[in-house]
Amino acid sequence: MNPTFPLTRTDALNRLNAFASKAGVAYRNQRNYDFGSQRHESVSRLSAALRRRIITEAEVCRVILDTHNYKDAEQFIAEICWRTYWKGWLEHHPTLWTRYQSELSSCQMMHQQQADFREAYKTAISGKTGIDCFDHWTQELLETGYLHNWARMQWASIWIFTLGLPWQMGADFTYRHFRDADPASNTLSWRWVAGLHTAGKHYLADPEKIRTLTQGRFTPTGLNTAATAISEATKPTQSPPRQPMPFNASLPSALLITPEDLSLENEGSLAEMEIGLILAPSTLFPTLADRRAGEDALQRAAAHWRCEAGWVDDLAGVQPAMKKHQLDQCLTGFLPVGDTRDAVMCWASKLTAEGITLGEVQRQWDLVLWPYCQKGFFHLKSRIPQLLAQMGIE
Repeated sequence: MNPTFPLTRTDALNRLNAFASKAGVAYRNQRNYDFGSQRHESVSRLSAALRRRIITEAEVCRVILDTHNYKDAEQFIAEICWRTYWKGWLEHHPTLWTRYQSELSSCQMMHQQQADFREAYKTAISGKTGIDCFDHWTQELLETGYLHNWARMQWASIWIFTLGLPWQMGADFTYRHFRDADPASNTLSWRWVAGLHTAGKHYLADPEKIRTLTQGRFTPTGLNTAATAISEATKPTQSPPRQPMPFNASLPSALLITPEDLSLENEGSLAEMEIGLILAPSTLFPTLADRRAGEDALQRAAAHWRCEAGWVDDLAGVQPAMKKHQLDQCLTGFLPVGDTRDAVMCWASKLTAEGITLGEVQRQWDLVLWPYCQKGFFHLKSRIPQLLAQMGIE
């Protein structure tokens, strides 16, 4: 694993500390420049660690504000909060996830039935479109599992508006290949580019901006710079976020490790609870990056709670292990909308008959920020300093 995209807590903390001095004015001035593969020093490259909460948003903000004043670090902190915003927004609009999955299934059916579509899709994901920047970024993504955030917007825009491919297929491709992809930021970022997140407001890749912000490395031709936004018949339904499943803090428990939170040993009252067994189901960690991060999390959790910790093949392996250790309660980090939640909730629905309860621990960061993630990002951004101060981060 490339240590510049850290997937262990030690590497992530080292990377954070090494980058902290650059997170102020230097970041603000250089953050949109893509200097090329393996030359992403102007951005933190902590996204894969933050996605899995190997380190947390609160930890990052504390270090950055110990180094800079808020005004200088405002842009970097706002970027940290974008991932929070996407997760919080999807919590308020959970049916969008099932709608996306249904739409993706329809696109995949079209892929099977239409030869022209199959060929266009293959050309795009192979990086053979003839659009220099798009093809380069495709290869970089396939080789490294990463693209600069600004490049991601250009890539998605070209996919949708120049190549004319369904955004859902693009979202599926990047979700499977980005080492930092999570359901909320991946799905909703694609919708934002397409003009669906803010109806009618889409993002069009600009050839001159691409030339400038890649320092002349690319001069794309043939981009559609006059496309209109994609529309949808019905807006996503808004509803109150799901509340975490309750638990009894006085009971000895098993701990279920998922890629949604890999530093639970540092989470408030949970760190003081009696944990008698720690398990990570392999099926929830499908990629090499997931496995590397999961192994590190298991080792840290075992050292903290001083109990048995290890992998099980799948969720079905959790109950027998708990019974062996005479544990009737299982705890895990809060499960945001996405495929991990889908899998765990399906499994959890069968636990009551076996006398096992599942509880979730929700982090203060989400409890404080998510209520402001129902509207546009500015609704959250304008309140960030006050919300950080509410958590003692200033």
